[in-house]
Amino acid sequence: MTTIEITSDGPKDTLRQIQDVIGGEISEKWNKYSLIVNNEHAFGTIKYVPFDWGVNLINFDIKFSQDITLKIKAGDFNPIRFIYNYEGFFNHRFGIDNENRRIDQFHSLIFTNKTGGYNHIHLPKNEKLEIIDIQIIRKHFLKKRTTNTSLLNKRLYEIFVDTDHENRFAHHGALNLKMADFVKKMKQIKSKGMVKVLKIEALVYEMLSMHIQQHNKFHKGVQLPTSLTKSELKIIRRLGNKIIKNHSFNYSLDQLSIDSGLSQAKLQDGFKFLYTRTVTEYIRHVRLEAARDLMSSGDLNVSQVVYSIGFTSRSYFSKIFKEKYGITPNEYRKNVLNSLITDQSVA
Repeated sequence: MTTIEITSDGPKDTLRQIQDVIGGEISEKWNKYSLIVNNEHAFGTIKYVPFDWGVNLINFDIKFSQDITLKIKAGDFNPIRFIYNYEGFFNHRFGIDNENRRIDQFHSLIFTNKTGGYNHIHLPKNEKLEIIDIQIIRKHFLKKRTTNTSLLNKRLYEIFVDTDHENRFAHHGALNLKMADFVKKMKQIKSKGMVKVLKIEALVYEMLSMHIQQHNKFHKGVQLPTSLTKSELKIIRRLGNKIIKNHSFNYSLDQLSIDSGLSQAKLQDGFKFLYTRTVTEYIRHVRLEAARDLMSSGDLNVSQVVYSIGFTSRSYFSKIFKEKYGITPNEYRKNVLNSLITDQSVA
C-alpha cells in the first residue's frame, strides 16, 4: 500500500504531488493538464481541466500496479466533490472513520470535509479505473450569476453555502447509467483546442446537474425500480445504445423482449426509469433527433430523411416533428439552407 498525501491548493498541485510518488510526465495544452504515466507504478493518465467560477474536472483513466491511497487534507482548497465511477471500483472514508465505503462501477459519490479533516480515497491495484471528479469551489461558484442555490434541497443547500467548511458530508449514490452516457460523449469528442474544452465544460455541467437530480430523488425517497436488478438495467441501457446506432431498424416490443430476455413489462419499466419514456416513445425520440441532425447538413430533402430513419409516412413524420420542435420539417430545412447560403456569401 502506497499513501500519497495531498495538501494542495488546487487540482494542478494534486497532479504534481501524485507525480512526486508515481512518476510520469505532466503536459499542458489549451489550459488542460495531463499526468501521463507508463512505468512500474502505473499505466494511464490523470487529467485536470479548470473552468470558470471555481469548477474543475479531474479525470482518472489509469491502472495502478500497487494499492494507492490518496490522503487528501481539507485545507483552504476544500471543494465539494461530485464523483462518478465509470469503470472499476474504489473506496472512500473520512479520516475519523475506520470503515471504507466501496463505490462500484456506475455509482456516484458526493463529499466534502470539515477544515483540517482528511479524506481517504483507496484505489486498488491491477484494476482499470476511470473516475470523473467534478470539484466545486464554493466561494467562487456562488458568485456565478446563474447559480441559484435556493433551488437545491435543504441538505445540499447547506453544503453549498458552507463556504467556511464547517461541515462534513458524504452521499453514496445509487446506480446511474444515464451519467455513463455523458462520460461516453466526453470520451468521443473529436474537436481540438478551445472547442474541445467548451464541449467538455458543457458535459461537466450536465453531469453536475444529474448528480444534483439524483440526490434530490434520494432526498424524496425515490429508489431504483423494484422490478429490475442492476444487471437488467445494464441490458436495457445496451438496448438504448443499440437503438441510437441503428435507429432505422424496424423495432418491436416483442422482438426486443426476445433479444434481451426481459419481459415487456420490465422493458417498459427500465426505459421509463433510464430515459423517462416508454420503449415506443424512446425509439421515436431517437429517430426525430437523427432526422434533425440529417437535415442540419442540408444534403437530404425531407422525403429522403423520412425513409433513412425508418419512418414510412411523411405526413406522420411531419406531425410528430412539429409537435416536438415547434416547426415543420420543411420550415426547419429551409432555415438550414438559408443559413448555409448566408455563411457561404460571407466567406
